[in-house]
Amino acid sequence: MVATGRSDYPNQINNVLCYPVLLKGSFSCLASTINEDMKLAVAKVTAASVPGEFFQVDYIIPTIFDSSVTKNVARSDTAIASGVDRRKIIVEMNQDSSSE
Repeated sequence: MVATGRSDYPNQINNVLCYPVLLKGSFSCLASTINEDMKLAVAKVTAASVPGEFFQVDYIIPTIFDSSVTKNVARSDTAIASGVDRRKIIVEMNQDSSSE
């Protein structure tokens, strides 16, 4: 079993595979930073995008053209749990400024 950055082999590991998931999750919660917990959540979502019945030696990660990866976007729970979700801070700031 091999995973490589080369496109002429199966199981191409390409950073373009994780960017849409990572950025969409980050933007959805207005994350103040991208941390290791969020990266790990993206890796888990990417790995879970290959259903067990399709998992085989030449298909251990989805291709960059597999739309199921972006459909399985990591929820912002990881960002919230790790303290980088800014939505609550922005709501509180808006409430403070409206009371003045």
